[in-house]
Amino acid sequence: MILTRRRLLTGTAALGACAALPWRARAAAGAVTLAAAPARVSLVGKGYSETDVWAYGGTVPGPALRFRQGDTARIAFTNGLPEPTTIHWHGLRVPNAMDGVPHLSQTTVPPGGAFHYEFALKDAGTFWYHPHENSARQLARGLTGAFIVEEREPPRVDRDLLWMLGDWRLDKQARLTDDFGHPMDGSHAGRLGNTPTLNGAIVEEVPVRAGERLRLRLVNTANARVFGLDFQGHAPQVIALDGQPVEPHPLQGRLVLAPGQRADLILDLQGKPGERFDVVDSFYPRQTYRLTRLAYGSEAPLRDSPLDAPVRLAPNPLPAPDLAAAVRQDVVIEGGAMGRLPNGMRMTPEGPFWALNGEAPMGHAMKPLITVKRGQTVVMQFVNDTAWWHPMHLHGFPFQVLKRNGAPVARTEWRDTELLPPQGSAEIAFVAEEAGDWMLHCHVLEHQEAGMMAVLRVS
Repeated sequence: MILTRRRLLTGTAALGACAALPWRARAAAGAVTLAAAPARVSLVGKGYSETDVWAYGGTVPGPALRFRQGDTARIAFTNGLPEPTTIHWHGLRVPNAMDGVPHLSQTTVPPGGAFHYEFALKDAGTFWYHPHENSARQLARGLTGAFIVEEREPPRVDRDLLWMLGDWRLDKQARLTDDFGHPMDGSHAGRLGNTPTLNGAIVEEVPVRAGERLRLRLVNTANARVFGLDFQGHAPQVIALDGQPVEPHPLQGRLVLAPGQRADLILDLQGKPGERFDVVDSFYPRQTYRLTRLAYGSEAPLRDSPLDAPVRLAPNPLPAPDLAAAVRQDVVIEGGAMGRLPNGMRMTPEGPFWALNGEAPMGHAMKPLITVKRGQTVVMQFVNDTAWWHPMHLHGFPFQVLKRNGAPVARTEWRDTELLPPQGSAEIAFVAEEAGDWMLHCHVLEHQEAGMMAVLRVS
């Protein structure tokens, strides 16, 4: 019998939130060391065996790397895995040679090998890191970690919390199922798991205190699961999306985070001592469950009214798109179950299942889908002609979202991963400020590996 989140929530002893937090590696004058290797961790908790995983620094998620805006990140990486790997610094503006895409921007790091990553940190925000070699399998085995770049003048809060959202496909002994690359996952919704986690564990309750203000950084590290979180009894303010500041605004409904996406929230805790409030994931209506619960302690409130301090973040120094002089490019997504591939291509159990503009690369040899000159503005329209959700991720360049489904967005919004609904569309704009070959792909990693990836060449 496959483990389900509902069974785990009712059959697992409560875990303290602090026990589930990833340890931090703060930058010093020299390089931060980071190693990937097999490990065993307790994903499910009491009554279940530890799970064999691959991990950075021996923990899942890996160490939260913390720097300050304007620093230079230096990471000395070693590969203790039985296969080659790389690290991609998701959402960070880095030189092409540091982007971590094998056979495109760097060679793979072999077993026992090492690589030194070094790059200036232009932007403050919540980012993350993960492999880009055999990524669907390596990420599903546990190779994820947060990368936090702190603002020079961060907003005043009482606590800064990190929630790394994960999703695991486990059997009844809490072992990872060895069905990686299954055609059903590749052609449908991807490798959806049966055990969502918070910071690598099932966290029944997160202790909070009445009257305090939290900065909550959320990162979706799942292969395929989209989270739709409802903070019951609370009214969070959104202050950043994908690491980039936005005009602070109340969260309308639930917070939807696709694989690869992040959000920074300000949460003023206005409940009463002793109260409990669920955080519910309802993105898949027939699989609604409680992710965790905000558990108010018995202490007297820290303050009687919300903290009177600004929450607006300073904008990052992103180049402004010149829409009048932009190069325009449509990117049409086709294929998948209940769809078809263009140009007479046929789906086979080995793939491809998806195509971008009629191209469906399945290996490392990819010709550029788009070629532009350095410094040009690119306006790109994604058209999702499929029956499935696709979070499209662009390496190297945060982009401004202009329209969704033909309608202008309500406020200025910069992203690096845009979630497209079935038969939906989005128009984005960015400045191609760094030369090189850059990946564009779906962050449902089984979709990426089954044809939904392309190269943007900046010359």
